[in-house]
Amino acid sequence: MYLRLLKEGFLFAYSSIIVNKLRTFLSLFGITIGIFSIISVFTVLDWMEKAIRESIASMGDNVIYVEKFPWSFDPNLAWWDIIKWPPISQDDYDAMLNRSTKSAAVCYSAFQSRQIKYKSNIANDAVVWAATHEFENVRSFEIEKGRYFSPEESSSGKNVVIVGAVLAERLFEKANPVGKEISIGRNKTSVIGVFKKEGKGGLSDDGMDEMTLVPMNYARTFVNLRNKNINSMLMIKAKDGVAVQELTDETIMVLRAARRLQPDQIANFSINQASLLTQGFEPVFAGINLGGWVIGGFSILVGGFGIANIMFVSVRERTNQIGIQKALGAKKFFILQQFLVESILLSLIGGILGIIMIVLGTIGTNYIYDLDIHLTLSNAILALVISGVIGVVAGYAPASAAAKMNPVEAIGFSFG
Repeated sequence: MYLRLLKEGFLFAYSSIIVNKLRTFLSLFGITIGIFSIISVFTVLDWMEKAIRESIASMGDNVIYVEKFPWSFDPNLAWWDIIKWPPISQDDYDAMLNRSTKSAAVCYSAFQSRQIKYKSNIANDAVVWAATHEFENVRSFEIEKGRYFSPEESSSGKNVVIVGAVLAERLFEKANPVGKEISIGRNKTSVIGVFKKEGKGGLSDDGMDEMTLVPMNYARTFVNLRNKNINSMLMIKAKDGVAVQELTDETIMVLRAARRLQPDQIANFSINQASLLTQGFEPVFAGINLGGWVIGGFSILVGGFGIANIMFVSVRERTNQIGIQKALGAKKFFILQQFLVESILLSLIGGILGIIMIVLGTIGTNYIYDLDIHLTLSNAILALVISGVIGVVAGYAPASAAAKMNPVEAIGFSFG
């Protein structure tokens, strides 16, 4: 019996929606825009969070980064004091190699912008990443073409390079970069590998995609590693079974001794971890999430009022029909659910249209910007749930008014 009444209510609602196309479109518009606003924000957030977490994971949850500048604000340190600190140096690297017992690998690296050229193709201010051979043991990456440096190439300072996928496309277009010779500044360098494309969305826009990796001993021929403004760091990976905090404590002890700091002196270096980045992004995600609810909430609120208004109009137009149904014995529940179904159906159609807009938007965005944004099943379900709830809330008052009508007055009203 209930299913039959629900079916009849659905048919009444469907008929009303089909007959009043313009009114239906106008009532759907607010819900569609609201769902699009909220779920599109959630979709982009999911993509950003996934990309950032993958980027952080590539840095290693058991790896610490020793740098001049901290990744997070420390109220106990003055910025002008940090600027005076010396950069991470070869001496720090040697100290960790010789004295550390809790590290599985220690990599010394430095960044510098240089012009890179292949024939007539030029990449100005490309980032050259110089690193010792242990880079492959502490940083997660894949090589799509070619290979990594051999130990001999790293130790002898061979003029070889591994380029990022995006940089390779800019310089070599569709040609295979492996075996080609590029110029880093005035230095001729042979390409032996190409990193697999990581894509945008991580901590840096392109990860390793725009990087150029060279052996540290080769970089010494054109990079002044003793420059006080050099962007250098140590990447230190913990041994199996060694907690990151243990490695951090040992690193502080070793580097303080190497830099001959007194017990009462503040350490003039920073220990950074990937977990610091995760903690820093969580309030950002929460804020954007809240913003999505607020922006979309106003649209949905307007859409909800629109549906409620349309439903009151629908009740007024069908007063005679309601009176006849009640005179023939229709219960209040039947009238109530008849209009509620129409309201919910309107709202769900608006939500589905919003979902379709998001799907088309992600397809277009991925195609144009080469991203990997997708609407998740959970977000699609959330959109439908929100739409259904709005349909119930917006439609209950007019449906209740229709259900409480006196059949005699309803029929008389229509003829009056």
